[in-house]
Amino acid sequence: MRLLLDEMYPAAVAEQLRARGHDVSAVTERPELRSLPDPELFAIAGDERRAVVTENVADFAVVVADADLRGVAHFGVVFVDPMKYPRGRRSTIGRLVKQLDVLLADHPGDRRSSPHHWL
Repeated sequence: MRLLLDEMYPAAVAEQLRARGHDVSAVTERPELRSLPDPELFAIAGDERRAVVTENVADFAVVVADADLRGVAHFGVVFVDPMKYPRGRRSTIGRLVKQLDVLLADHPGDRRSSPHHWL
């Protein structure tokens, strides 16, 4: 599994995951992706064979459900519970990196199997 971190996550998360050998990109590292509408970001993630990591469940659930209903296979989404991983807490980045590392280790391929994961 390859990841694209939505814009609420700092580049440090992607950097730490790359240091652990994972293929991860962050919107905050890529100016051309900042402020894109969610359907466009999801499409770009698909073009790059990446799952989107986001806490924006309300918007991305609609985008993903639409793809699923149309039978369009995608590389998935990882929904992050902001109550479990609150932004602004020092420990959050390390905890999030650890959980994403486990998820990536458990899902090493990048198949278009439309997975939905929750952290």
